[in-house]
Amino acid sequence: MKYLHTMVRIKNIDESLDFYVNKMGMVETKRKEFEQGRFTLIFLASSDNVDEAKANNAPELELTYNWDGDEDYQSGRNFGHLAYSVDNIYETCQKLMDAGVTINRPPREGRMAFVKSPDNISFELLQKGDALEPAEPWVSMENTGEW
Repeated sequence: MKYLHTMVRIKNIDESLDFYVNKMGMVETKRKEFEQGRFTLIFLASSDNVDEAKANNAPELELTYNWDGDEDYQSGRNFGHLAYSVDNIYETCQKLMDAGVTINRPPREGRMAFVKSPDNISFELLQKGDALEPAEPWVSMENTGEW
C-alpha cells in the first residue's frame, strides 16, 4: 500500500490557491476539470517534493472544488490536521503573518505552530531538526481560536 494524497474541499479556488501556493509555498502539479461531474481537482506538492510528486512518487494535497456547491463545509475535530516541516519556524510564521494569516498556535518553544486555510483546514508547521531557541514575540504570543 502506498500513501497518495489527502483531499480537502474548497469553496473558492483563487482564495485557496493564494493561501496554499502564495503563502504556504506549495506548488500546483496538475489540475483536472470534470465537466460531467462539475468539479475541479487541483493537486499540490510541498516545494521539497515537486519532482517526486509529478512522477507520482510523493504524496500530494488534492483540493476539490465543486462548481455548483454552496455547501458550508464544517470543520470536524475528527479530521485532525495536515503537517509540514519548515526550515525556520519563526521565519515561516512571520512570513505568514505578514501575508495576513493568523497564527492560531504560535511556535513558543521554537518547534511547532498551527495555522488554518481559508476553508478551516488546520496545518501543523514543524521545525526541521532540533527546535530553535525560544524567542519573542513568539514566547509571549497567545493562542488564537482553535486549530
